Amino acid sequence: MFSLTIIIKIGLAVPFHPLLISIQQDVIMERGPVLPDSLVLEIFLCLSHDAVLTAGLTCRQWLAVSRDEFLWRDLFYSYYRIPRYVPRHPAAVSWYREFRRLFDCIPCVEVQTLREHTDQVLHLAFSHRGHRFSSCSKDCTVKLWDTEQPDGNLSLVHSSSMREFNWGYTQFSQFNADDSLLLVSGVYLGPHHSSSGEIAVISLENYTLLSRVRNKPYDVFGCWLNETHLISGNLHWIGQMTSCSVLWLNKAFQDVESENVNVVKRLFKIQNINASTIRTVMVAHCRRHDNPDLVLDYEAQSQAQRQKGPQRPHQPLLFDLGTSGSEEDDEEAADDESQREARAQGCTAARAPQSTISNREHVIQSRKNIGPRDLAIETHVAKMMGRTHTKAPDCSFKEQPESGEEDKTYLLFTTGSLTYSPHQIGIKRIKPDQMTTSGPVLGEERSSEEFFDSLDHVIDIHGHIIGMGLSPDHRYLYVNSRAWPAGCVISDPMSPPPIAEEIDLHVIDLKNLREERRSLRAHRAFTPNDECFFIFLDVSRDFVASGAEDKHGYIWDRHYNICLARLAHDDVVNSVAFSPSDQELLLSASDDSTIKVWRSPRMDRLAQAPGRPPRPRSLLSSWLSHKNSTSASSVNGKPRVRNSEAHGHQAGSATLFRDCRFPKAH
Repeated sequence: MFSLTIIIKIGLAVPFHPLLISIQQDVIMERGPVLPDSLVLEIFLCLSHDAVLTAGLTCRQWLAVSRDEFLWRDLFYSYYRIPRYVPRHPAAVSWYREFRRLFDCIPCVEVQTLREHTDQVLHLAFSHRGHRFSSCSKDCTVKLWDTEQPDGNLSLVHSSSMREFNWGYTQFSQFNADDSLLLVSGVYLGPHHSSSGEIAVISLENYTLLSRVRNKPYDVFGCWLNETHLISGNLHWIGQMTSCSVLWLNKAFQDVESENVNVVKRLFKIQNINASTIRTVMVAHCRRHDNPDLVLDYEAQSQAQRQKGPQRPHQPLLFDLGTSGSEEDDEEAADDESQREARAQGCTAARAPQSTISNREHVIQSRKNIGPRDLAIETHVAKMMGRTHTKAPDCSFKEQPESGEEDKTYLLFTTGSLTYSPHQIGIKRIKPDQMTTSGPVLGEERSSEEFFDSLDHVIDIHGHIIGMGLSPDHRYLYVNSRAWPAGCVISDPMSPPPIAEEIDLHVIDLKNLREERRSLRAHRAFTPNDECFFIFLDVSRDFVASGAEDKHGYIWDRHYNICLARLAHDDVVNSVAFSPSDQELLLSASDDSTIKVWRSPRMDRLAQAPGRPPRPRSLLSSWLSHKNSTSASSVNGKPRVRNSEAHGHQAGSATLFRDCRFPKAH
């Protein structure tokens, strides 16, 4: 038995292990099985995962041992280099299937490239059912795409140009809850790098424009609060480095029979100091916070995507919802008039980083004739005014909802207190009576001395925030940031600390309102503070993905915090988006003017064999054929992908089996 074991271990060094398989087959035919399961398991523990699968086809005994849970637990931790104190995902039923999920179900195979845009593609957004997605670009169009074509390819359905409204480009879009309306956010063409933007609402029934809403600064982006109301922003300077951000609730459209109903209402008025502003607003509906950590409701995800019944028809009308007759709006109208004059003189849009350059320029210009002492006095007075004229925060903000109590809705946004670069996450609760434009207007609930609204909660990221995304259940907020040096001190708000090239992906639990101490890292950015632009990320049930300035998109597993794949482009990757109905479908948008479509190796195999139901295949024959006909184009042992690199967590390359199926034990 000792000599036989030595021969077997020598055979392990031979590709495909033919000596090992031949010995076992001869032993079975002549004398029956003589190797005990414990010895076979000890040998298998020395093999790689693909060698274990191959050896498992030798006989029933080896097949059974090749499915041993202890074996696959060891393979799982060693292959992905995960610390062994990290538990298995609570939803996983076995180590074998968990290994297969991370290996075979990552959308890392490029299956299609969409080239309909003529300039940099900035943002992608799926509908809630996953049947459509929209794309925004520097070519000033918003395009709608269909994902349910019979041939499996994605195709263009509609394209709208916003140049007739004097937009420089489109930068962001979002479907409303029932996928009947599309919010599109864009940037005005204007003098001096104008920070003014606009939000347009488009009907997806007939692709008509329903309304346009002023939005300043433009990187507030805007978002839906519910099916019929959206949030926009406005900015008013009240000093050289002090401003006031006003967040507005707008009705998306107005029916003929309700023309006298309010269509716009102020939500919050928040003071900004040290040249900071509110940007990147989003809404979190915290409904399922009783779920275990990082375990999402699998059933709820599919149920939430069901298409609702036909909506009540209405006659679309065009309204500029930014007009309310106030002095502030008159000032905005004057700004818009100057922008129109500048556009009439032939101003063109340059590639502008997606940050409020105009706000920074405003402060720089205003500081030329003001000394540091005067600026310090202004900041001191602004803080005193904020303390005395700001409404107290909501005392019940951190209380958990009792049974029967309505779910909490949070308004999330980036802000700051030390410098103009966004370095804090602000959180403000939206109460049920604030969900509609009807009812009391801003200020009626405050005393005469309470001019500003306070933030209910602030989370400091200690770095320049360049992206945010919510998990499907709205419990976790993922934040892209570029860190400041440890222990840095900011003495001048207009000179923030240098930022790291590495991008940290922070995870914030909105149930406990605290940051999880396990940020993800792999992607990089290279632009300095004053040129940083937004990099959109997206979160699915199990994965999180982000773009980067290093010409790649990245995918991580949410539970194990490991980077699983890199998705190659020819330029900066600005946005990624998972299909909400199928997390094995991912889109990526880049400055190379393309949108790439990525599917998992499993889905790619199924797509290549249409009309044939999935059936067990010979693992060994499939593996051998593709081993001989393809070359390794992956990194660290992940499935081969076209024009992409997949990451494991071990050095060197491992054997590939993109087309291998995992056979079931008999």
